[in-house]
Amino acid sequence: MMAFFKDSNRRTILFLCISAAALGVSFFGGPRFSWRRAGPITLDPAWAAILLCGAPIIKNAAAGLISQFDIKADLLVSLALIASIVIGELFAAGEVAFIMTIGAYLEERTVAKARAGIEKLVALTPAVARVIRSEGARLIPADEVVRGDILRVLAGETVPVDGVILKGQTAIDQSVMTGESLPVDKAEGDEVFSGTINQAGTFDMKAVKVGEDSSLQRMVRLVQSADAGKAKIVKTADKWATWIVVIALAAAAGTWFWTGQPIRSVTVLVVFCPCALVLATPTAIMAGIGNATKYGILVRQGDALERLATVQRIAFDKTGTLTCGKPTVVKIESCLPEISKDDLLSLAATAELRSEHPLGKALVNFYKNKEQGSPAEPEAFALFAGRGVQAEHKGDLLNAGNEALFLERGISLPPPLKEAAARAKQEGCTIIYLGINQRAAGFIALSDTLRPDAAGVVRAIHGGGTKTLLLTGDSPEAARHIAGAAGIDEVLSNCLPEDKITALKKYQAAGGGVCMVGDGVNDAPALKWATVGMAMGGIGSDIAIDAADIVLVRDDIKEIPHLLGLSRRTMRTININLGLSMILNFAAIALAITGLLNPVTGALVHNIGSVAVIIHSSLLLNWRKPEGMSHSKAA
Repeated sequence: MMAFFKDSNRRTILFLCISAAALGVSFFGGPRFSWRRAGPITLDPAWAAILLCGAPIIKNAAAGLISQFDIKADLLVSLALIASIVIGELFAAGEVAFIMTIGAYLEERTVAKARAGIEKLVALTPAVARVIRSEGARLIPADEVVRGDILRVLAGETVPVDGVILKGQTAIDQSVMTGESLPVDKAEGDEVFSGTINQAGTFDMKAVKVGEDSSLQRMVRLVQSADAGKAKIVKTADKWATWIVVIALAAAAGTWFWTGQPIRSVTVLVVFCPCALVLATPTAIMAGIGNATKYGILVRQGDALERLATVQRIAFDKTGTLTCGKPTVVKIESCLPEISKDDLLSLAATAELRSEHPLGKALVNFYKNKEQGSPAEPEAFALFAGRGVQAEHKGDLLNAGNEALFLERGISLPPPLKEAAARAKQEGCTIIYLGINQRAAGFIALSDTLRPDAAGVVRAIHGGGTKTLLLTGDSPEAARHIAGAAGIDEVLSNCLPEDKITALKKYQAAGGGVCMVGDGVNDAPALKWATVGMAMGGIGSDIAIDAADIVLVRDDIKEIPHLLGLSRRTMRTININLGLSMILNFAAIALAITGLLNPVTGALVHNIGSVAVIIHSSLLLNWRKPEGMSHSKAA
């Protein structure tokens, strides 16, 4: 029983049920409860609603007024309750308390529904881990795993922490972290993330990120940081509510003075309660946040949606934001007639097989994916830091690296090959030359490729009247190539972190907000300085995510146009809520002053407005920006 009453949701439902029954009995003239031991005392059943629903409102209002002199909506509601009781309108007092509690409950349900989609991550936190010790495998609480522990994950189990596979092959369901619909094959050396599900074989892994540092716990912290209470426009509504309390008291006093009828004054207090006004903004903000979570977007700051609605330009980082963040082979050029492109790739992969350099690994991975197998093992291998590698294979001496390696080895590069490499460099590529037995054979060009949906995202942003900008630390050639492929007109390259901030200041000073989208540590200052900072949640650094207002949990930039439309739709919903609540309040006040509304009907009219505001806000939960719809129309 105690557990039942500790659950605020269940307790509220119980109190509402009791209050509804009591008000029904009171309204239809049902039996009153009497005691005669101390004289004839009769209690109206409406007292149940007053005590169960009204007492908490009065208590909170008194606490806020006494401790912080906080004049908010609860104070006016409390005055209306007390005034109704004093003049004997017990049913009106109970009804005000009852409907106010319904409004608060609906708001809580809206908030709960808004966060439910992404807060499921919390329930996915693994409870135990199977750690490998000298005495064998044993289960321990997942929060006791330390960095460097060797863990074993069986088929069907959840990966307990972030780590690297040491032994075994499997397929991992990563949908909770990346949104990928199909399992991802994993082998030795591949990363795995906490909260993902092992769908196939058993594997051993080394713990790398544990406890609060794990991917899942990071997402949990991001969820917990989402708070609509930080919205500036919410504070504005609170300020209005404070003034309305003062105006309401003056209007009630004036009505009593001019009409001499206290019941009209009480009715003014009842209908003047700014509940709909106060509910107008937080319900819309939280519903907007809830909509965003369904598309893998986590809004960490409530006022981020308000600020995003004013943005006139979106600035993108390049690597990992507009691009995939991983180099891959984009061009193969052979200058020897007897060496085909496939042969050149095969020999280059053999030369780089034992290399630890990221470009060498990328080349080998490309070969494995293309040929569905590993390259041949070299008989000998040597690494030359900063220049390249040398290997022997079937009697041939292979050199793979940059121009400095070839100059050092006395291998000349034919002018046509150098010209082709120069053109590839202008497109943002990095070149690995291949030499066979002191002859240049050709080159492999690697580049970080544009995300498949990047160009479509930019077109959709431009279609809504928002401009785009590329801010990157890369070379001008690489920046111009990516910007051209994505359809971005403005480009600033070779940017240090302070250069990005300078650019943001310039555009903000010219008028209009700027949204910065990035993923790296170097983007964190710009994300913090921008009107709205938007970080890539999966591949992004912890620092960048902590600095951002909005996190793209699935690293999915294609939802940015929807988010822009959603921000404007949310602001439109807030403005409609505020306007309708004000119109309804003042119309009800006029009717109350003229005596056309009594406290009972006034409470009904007033609180219908509150419920209508909540229902209108909840429509945002399922709103979706139609394809091709401009932002102005979305608003």
